[in-house]
Amino acid sequence: MNQKYLIPLTAVFLLFIIAYIGVEGAGLQWFFGIVFPYAAMIFFIAGFVYKVMGWAASAVPFRIPTTCGQAKSLPWIKQNSIDNPDTSTGVFVRMILEIFLFRSLFRNTKAAFNKNASNKLSYSWEIFLWIGALAFHYSFLVVILRHFRFFTSPVPSCLKMLEYFDGIVQMGLPGLFLSGVVLLAATLFLLARRIFDAKVNYISQAADYFPLFLIIGIAVTGISMRYFTKVDIIGIKTLTMGLATLNPTIPEGVGGLFYSHIFLVSILFVYFPLSKLMHMGGVFLSPTRNMANNTRAKRHINPWNYDVKTHTYAEYEDHFRDKMIEAGLPVDKKE
Repeated sequence: MNQKYLIPLTAVFLLFIIAYIGVEGAGLQWFFGIVFPYAAMIFFIAGFVYKVMGWAASAVPFRIPTTCGQAKSLPWIKQNSIDNPDTSTGVFVRMILEIFLFRSLFRNTKAAFNKNASNKLSYSWEIFLWIGALAFHYSFLVVILRHFRFFTSPVPSCLKMLEYFDGIVQMGLPGLFLSGVVLLAATLFLLARRIFDAKVNYISQAADYFPLFLIIGIAVTGISMRYFTKVDIIGIKTLTMGLATLNPTIPEGVGGLFYSHIFLVSILFVYFPLSKLMHMGGVFLSPTRNMANNTRAKRHINPWNYDVKTHTYAEYEDHFRDKMIEAGLPVDKKE
Protein backbone atom coordinates (compact mmCIF):
# COMPACT_ATOMS: atom_id res chain seq x y z
CA MET A 1 0.00 0.00 0.00
CA ASN A 2 1.24 3.48 -0.87
CA GLN A 3 2.69 5.32 2.12
CA LYS A 4 0.89 8.51 1.07
CA TYR A 5 -2.38 7.05 2.33
CA LEU A 6 -1.05 4.28 4.61
CA ILE A 7 0.45 6.80 7.06
CA PRO A 8 -2.73 8.95 7.36
CA LEU A 9 -4.88 5.82 7.73
CA THR A 10 -2.62 4.53 10.49
CA ALA A 11 -2.63 7.93 12.19
CA VAL A 12 -6.45 8.08 12.29
CA PHE A 13 -6.64 4.51 13.59
CA LEU A 14 -4.11 5.29 16.34
CA LEU A 15 -6.04 8.43 17.33
CA PHE A 16 -9.16 6.33 17.71
CA ILE A 17 -7.30 3.71 19.78
CA ILE A 18 -5.67 6.36 21.98
CA ALA A 19 -9.03 7.88 22.90
CA TYR A 20 -10.75 4.51 23.38
CA ILE A 21 -8.02 3.07 25.61
CA GLY A 22 -7.61 6.38 27.40
CA VAL A 23 -11.28 6.27 28.45
CA GLU A 24 -11.86 2.57 28.95
CA GLY A 25 -8.45 1.80 30.46
CA ALA A 26 -7.20 4.98 32.11
CA GLY A 27 -10.47 6.74 32.93
CA LEU A 28 -9.55 9.96 31.11
CA GLN A 29 -13.12 10.98 30.30
CA TRP A 30 -12.43 14.47 31.65
CA PHE A 31 -9.59 14.96 29.14
CA PHE A 32 -11.23 13.55 26.01
CA GLY A 33 -14.69 14.89 26.89
CA ILE A 34 -13.91 18.33 28.30
CA VAL A 35 -10.30 19.55 28.10
CA PHE A 36 -9.45 18.60 24.53
CA PRO A 37 -12.79 19.66 22.97
CA TYR A 38 -12.50 23.10 24.57
CA ALA A 39 -8.86 23.45 23.48
CA ALA A 40 -9.74 22.30 19.95
CA MET A 41 -12.60 24.80 19.62
CA ILE A 42 -10.42 27.67 20.86
CA PHE A 43 -7.66 26.71 18.44
CA PHE A 44 -10.15 26.42 15.58
CA ILE A 45 -11.68 29.86 16.15
CA ALA A 46 -8.32 31.57 16.71
CA GLY A 47 -6.71 29.84 13.73
CA PHE A 48 -9.66 30.53 11.45
CA VAL A 49 -9.76 34.23 12.35
CA TYR A 50 -5.98 34.54 12.04
CA LYS A 51 -5.95 33.00 8.56
CA VAL A 52 -8.88 35.07 7.29
CA MET A 53 -7.50 38.32 8.73
CA GLY A 54 -4.13 37.60 7.13
CA TRP A 55 -5.73 37.06 3.73
CA ALA A 56 -7.92 40.15 4.14
CA ALA A 57 -4.85 42.28 4.92
CA SER A 58 -3.00 41.08 1.82
CA ALA A 59 -2.86 43.73 -0.89
CA VAL A 60 -4.14 42.85 -4.35
CA PRO A 61 -2.40 45.35 -6.63
CA PHE A 62 -3.86 44.07 -9.90
CA ARG A 63 -7.23 42.94 -11.24
CA ILE A 64 -6.75 39.20 -11.67
CA PRO A 65 -10.23 37.64 -12.00
CA THR A 66 -10.33 34.25 -13.67
CA THR A 67 -12.66 34.53 -16.65
CA CYS A 68 -13.97 32.09 -19.22
CA GLY A 69 -16.48 34.18 -21.16
CA GLN A 70 -16.74 37.25 -23.35
CA ALA A 71 -15.73 40.45 -21.60
CA LYS A 72 -17.69 43.68 -21.97
CA SER A 73 -16.64 45.16 -25.27
CA LEU A 74 -18.48 46.75 -28.19
CA PRO A 75 -22.25 47.20 -27.85
CA TRP A 76 -23.02 44.62 -30.53
CA ILE A 77 -20.88 41.91 -28.87
CA LYS A 78 -22.81 39.99 -26.23
CA GLN A 79 -21.09 39.91 -22.85
CA ASN A 80 -21.06 36.92 -20.50
CA SER A 81 -22.00 38.89 -17.38
CA ILE A 82 -21.56 35.91 -15.00
CA ASP A 83 -18.31 34.31 -16.15
CA ASN A 84 -16.80 37.69 -17.01
CA PRO A 85 -18.56 40.26 -14.82
CA ASP A 86 -17.70 43.94 -14.95
CA THR A 87 -20.06 45.08 -12.17
CA SER A 88 -20.50 44.29 -8.48
CA THR A 89 -23.87 42.70 -9.23
CA GLY A 90 -22.27 40.29 -11.68
CA VAL A 91 -19.55 39.43 -9.16
CA PHE A 92 -22.20 38.79 -6.48
CA VAL A 93 -24.13 36.42 -8.74
CA ARG A 94 -20.92 34.65 -9.70
CA MET A 95 -19.91 34.22 -6.05
CA ILE A 96 -23.34 32.89 -5.08
CA LEU A 97 -23.20 30.28 -7.84
CA GLU A 98 -19.63 29.39 -6.89
CA ILE A 99 -20.28 29.03 -3.17
CA PHE A 100 -23.59 27.19 -3.26
CA LEU A 101 -23.42 25.29 -6.56
CA PHE A 102 -19.65 24.95 -7.24
CA ARG A 103 -20.15 26.38 -10.73
CA SER A 104 -16.49 26.31 -11.75
CA LEU A 105 -16.32 22.64 -10.77
CA PHE A 106 -19.50 22.01 -12.75
CA ARG A 107 -17.75 23.42 -15.83
CA ASN A 108 -14.65 21.31 -15.23
CA THR A 109 -13.47 19.09 -18.08
CA LYS A 110 -10.86 16.34 -18.34
CA ALA A 111 -8.41 16.17 -21.23
CA ALA A 112 -7.14 12.84 -22.53
CA PHE A 113 -5.77 11.29 -25.71
CA ASN A 114 -8.35 9.19 -27.54
CA LYS A 115 -6.57 6.01 -28.64
CA ASN A 116 -9.43 5.12 -30.97
CA ALA A 117 -8.93 8.33 -32.96
CA SER A 118 -5.18 8.35 -33.60
CA ASN A 119 -4.37 9.80 -30.19
CA LYS A 120 -6.49 12.86 -30.84
CA LEU A 121 -6.87 15.10 -27.80
CA SER A 122 -10.43 14.99 -26.50
CA TYR A 123 -12.27 16.54 -23.59
CA SER A 124 -14.85 14.95 -21.31
CA TRP A 125 -17.18 16.39 -18.71
CA GLU A 126 -16.32 15.44 -15.11
CA ILE A 127 -19.89 15.47 -13.83
CA PHE A 128 -19.30 12.82 -11.16
CA LEU A 129 -16.69 14.93 -9.38
CA TRP A 130 -19.17 17.81 -9.21
CA ILE A 131 -21.93 15.53 -7.89
CA GLY A 132 -19.61 13.97 -5.33
CA ALA A 133 -18.40 17.35 -4.09
CA LEU A 134 -21.96 18.67 -3.77
CA ALA A 135 -23.08 15.53 -1.94
CA PHE A 136 -20.10 15.69 0.41
CA HIS A 137 -20.45 19.36 1.37
CA TYR A 138 -24.22 19.48 1.73
CA SER A 139 -24.47 16.21 3.65
CA PHE A 140 -21.70 17.44 5.95
CA LEU A 141 -23.64 20.67 6.49
CA VAL A 142 -26.83 18.77 7.33
CA VAL A 143 -24.95 16.50 9.76
CA ILE A 144 -23.45 19.52 11.56
CA LEU A 145 -26.80 21.33 11.78
CA ARG A 146 -28.57 18.17 12.94
CA HIS A 147 -26.06 17.72 15.76
CA PHE A 148 -27.02 21.10 17.22
CA ARG A 149 -29.94 19.32 18.88
CA PHE A 150 -27.41 18.01 21.40
CA PHE A 151 -26.40 21.55 22.34
CA THR A 152 -29.83 23.18 22.63
CA SER A 153 -32.72 22.75 25.01
CA PRO A 154 -35.45 22.97 23.92
CA VAL A 155 -34.53 21.93 20.39
CA PRO A 156 -35.54 24.66 17.84
CA SER A 157 -38.37 23.73 15.51
CA CYS A 158 -36.16 24.30 12.45
CA LEU A 159 -33.78 21.58 13.65
CA LYS A 160 -36.71 19.24 14.27
CA MET A 161 -37.93 19.85 10.74
CA LEU A 162 -34.45 19.27 9.31
CA GLU A 163 -34.18 16.03 11.28
CA TYR A 164 -37.60 14.95 10.04
CA PHE A 165 -36.73 15.40 6.36
CA ASP A 166 -33.28 13.89 6.87
CA GLY A 167 -34.86 10.77 8.37
CA ILE A 168 -37.86 10.61 6.03
CA VAL A 169 -36.68 7.22 4.74
CA GLN A 170 -37.71 4.91 7.56
CA MET A 171 -35.62 1.74 7.42
CA GLY A 172 -35.60 -0.13 10.69
CA LEU A 173 -35.39 1.34 14.13
CA PRO A 174 -33.90 3.83 14.79
CA GLY A 175 -34.74 5.56 11.53
CA LEU A 176 -32.09 6.03 8.87
CA PHE A 177 -30.57 9.49 8.49
CA LEU A 178 -29.74 10.08 4.83
CA SER A 179 -27.09 12.69 5.53
CA GLY A 180 -24.82 10.28 7.40
CA VAL A 181 -24.98 7.64 4.67
CA VAL A 182 -24.47 10.19 1.89
CA LEU A 183 -21.53 11.77 3.75
CA LEU A 184 -19.80 8.41 4.14
CA ALA A 185 -20.46 7.43 0.51
CA ALA A 186 -19.29 10.78 -0.86
CA THR A 187 -16.12 10.70 1.24
CA LEU A 188 -15.35 7.18 0.04
CA PHE A 189 -15.86 8.34 -3.55
CA LEU A 190 -13.43 11.27 -3.12
CA LEU A 191 -10.93 8.92 -1.46
CA ALA A 192 -11.25 6.33 -4.25
CA ARG A 193 -10.73 9.06 -6.84
CA ARG A 194 -7.46 10.09 -5.20
CA ILE A 195 -6.26 6.49 -5.00
CA PHE A 196 -7.32 5.07 -8.37
CA ASP A 197 -7.10 8.10 -10.67
CA ALA A 198 -3.44 8.06 -11.71
CA LYS A 199 -3.18 11.81 -12.37
CA VAL A 200 -4.89 12.79 -9.12
CA ASN A 201 -2.89 10.21 -7.17
CA TYR A 202 0.36 11.62 -8.59
CA ILE A 203 -0.27 15.13 -7.22
CA SER A 204 -1.80 13.98 -3.91
CA GLN A 205 0.14 14.09 -0.67
CA ALA A 206 -0.42 12.54 2.74
CA ALA A 207 -2.05 15.81 3.87
CA ASP A 208 -4.73 15.30 1.21
CA TYR A 209 -5.64 11.83 2.51
CA PHE A 210 -5.62 12.58 6.24
CA PRO A 211 -8.84 14.66 6.39
CA LEU A 212 -10.65 12.10 4.23
CA PHE A 213 -9.70 9.24 6.55
CA LEU A 214 -10.51 11.43 9.54
CA ILE A 215 -14.01 12.24 8.24
CA ILE A 216 -14.56 8.56 7.41
CA GLY A 217 -13.58 7.70 11.00
CA ILE A 218 -16.02 10.30 12.34
CA ALA A 219 -18.82 9.03 10.10
CA VAL A 220 -18.18 5.36 10.92
CA THR A 221 -18.11 5.94 14.68
CA GLY A 222 -21.24 8.09 14.48
CA ILE A 223 -23.13 5.50 12.43
CA SER A 224 -21.95 2.74 14.76
CA MET A 225 -23.27 4.55 17.81
CA ARG A 226 -26.67 5.11 16.20
CA TYR A 227 -27.31 1.78 14.53
CA PHE A 228 -25.04 -0.93 15.95
CA THR A 229 -24.07 -0.19 19.55
CA LYS A 230 -26.01 1.04 22.54
CA VAL A 231 -25.12 4.49 23.84
CA ASP A 232 -26.60 6.52 26.63
CA ILE A 233 -28.29 9.40 24.76
CA ILE A 234 -29.30 11.14 28.00
CA GLY A 235 -25.71 11.00 29.26
CA ILE A 236 -24.40 12.34 25.95
CA LYS A 237 -26.96 15.17 26.05
CA THR A 238 -25.88 16.00 29.60
CA LEU A 239 -22.24 16.17 28.53
CA THR A 240 -22.85 18.28 25.41
CA MET A 241 -25.19 20.69 27.20
CA GLY A 242 -22.57 21.10 29.91
CA LEU A 243 -19.98 21.95 27.26
CA ALA A 244 -22.34 24.45 25.61
CA THR A 245 -23.21 26.18 28.89
CA LEU A 246 -19.59 26.22 30.12
CA ASN A 247 -20.61 23.99 33.03
CA PRO A 248 -19.11 20.65 31.95
CA THR A 249 -19.85 17.43 33.75
CA ILE A 250 -18.86 13.83 33.08
CA PRO A 251 -21.93 11.57 33.11
CA GLU A 252 -21.86 7.91 33.94
CA GLY A 253 -22.49 5.21 31.37
CA VAL A 254 -21.05 6.90 28.26
CA GLY A 255 -18.66 4.44 26.63
CA GLY A 256 -15.32 4.87 24.95
CA LEU A 257 -16.80 4.85 21.44
CA PHE A 258 -18.46 8.20 22.02
CA TYR A 259 -15.28 9.74 23.43
CA SER A 260 -13.33 8.40 20.44
CA HIS A 261 -15.93 10.00 18.16
CA ILE A 262 -15.72 13.39 19.86
CA PHE A 263 -11.91 13.15 19.95
CA LEU A 264 -11.78 12.63 16.17
CA VAL A 265 -14.13 15.59 15.71
CA SER A 266 -11.84 17.70 17.90
CA ILE A 267 -8.81 16.63 15.85
CA LEU A 268 -10.66 17.80 12.74
CA PHE A 269 -11.25 21.20 14.37
CA VAL A 270 -7.54 21.48 15.21
CA TYR A 271 -6.47 20.37 11.73
CA PHE A 272 -8.89 22.68 9.91
CA PRO A 273 -7.03 26.04 10.11
CA LEU A 274 -3.74 24.33 9.19
CA SER A 275 -4.97 22.65 6.03
CA LYS A 276 -6.58 23.12 2.63
CA LEU A 277 -9.94 22.86 4.36
CA MET A 278 -9.59 26.60 4.95
CA HIS A 279 -10.93 27.11 1.45
CA MET A 280 -14.25 27.42 3.28
CA GLY A 281 -13.17 30.90 4.37
CA GLY A 282 -10.71 31.62 1.59
CA VAL A 283 -13.24 31.38 -1.24
CA PHE A 284 -14.81 34.66 -0.12
CA LEU A 285 -11.44 36.43 -0.34
CA SER A 286 -10.21 34.92 -3.59
CA PRO A 287 -9.30 37.79 -5.99
CA THR A 288 -9.78 35.46 -8.94
CA ARG A 289 -13.48 35.27 -8.03
CA ASN A 290 -14.46 38.40 -6.10
CA MET A 291 -13.14 41.07 -8.48
CA ALA A 292 -14.88 42.63 -11.45
CA ASN A 293 -13.12 42.49 -14.81
CA ASN A 294 -13.46 46.16 -15.73
CA THR A 295 -9.89 47.00 -16.68
CA ARG A 296 -11.03 48.14 -20.14
CA ALA A 297 -13.39 50.73 -18.68
CA LYS A 298 -11.42 51.87 -15.64
CA ARG A 299 -7.75 52.45 -15.01
CA HIS A 300 -6.49 50.74 -11.88
CA ILE A 301 -3.47 52.23 -10.16
CA ASN A 302 -1.18 49.91 -8.25
CA PRO A 303 -1.50 50.95 -4.58
CA TRP A 304 2.14 50.05 -4.07
CA ASN A 305 3.33 52.61 -6.63
CA TYR A 306 5.42 55.46 -5.29
CA ASP A 307 6.81 58.62 -6.88
CA VAL A 308 9.87 57.86 -8.97
CA LYS A 309 12.28 60.60 -10.08
CA THR A 310 12.43 60.46 -13.87
CA HIS A 311 15.43 61.32 -16.07
CA THR A 312 14.19 63.18 -19.15
CA TYR A 313 15.96 63.14 -22.49
CA ALA A 314 16.86 66.83 -22.12
CA GLU A 315 18.57 66.08 -18.81
CA TYR A 316 20.25 63.04 -20.35
CA GLU A 317 21.58 65.15 -23.24
CA ASP A 318 22.81 67.88 -20.90
CA HIS A 319 24.72 65.25 -18.98
CA PHE A 320 26.32 63.47 -21.98
CA ARG A 321 26.32 66.23 -24.67
CA ASP A 322 30.08 66.50 -25.03
CA LYS A 323 30.55 62.77 -25.36
CA MET A 324 27.63 62.50 -27.81
CA ILE A 325 29.10 65.22 -30.03
CA GLU A 326 32.51 63.58 -29.84
CA ALA A 327 30.96 60.26 -30.88
CA GLY A 328 29.11 61.91 -33.75
CA LEU A 329 25.65 61.39 -32.32
CA PRO A 330 22.96 63.99 -33.14
CA VAL A 331 21.98 66.36 -30.35
CA ASP A 332 19.12 68.82 -30.04
CA LYS A 333 21.34 71.58 -28.67
CA LYS A 334 24.96 72.25 -29.53
CA GLU A 335 25.71 73.78 -26.17
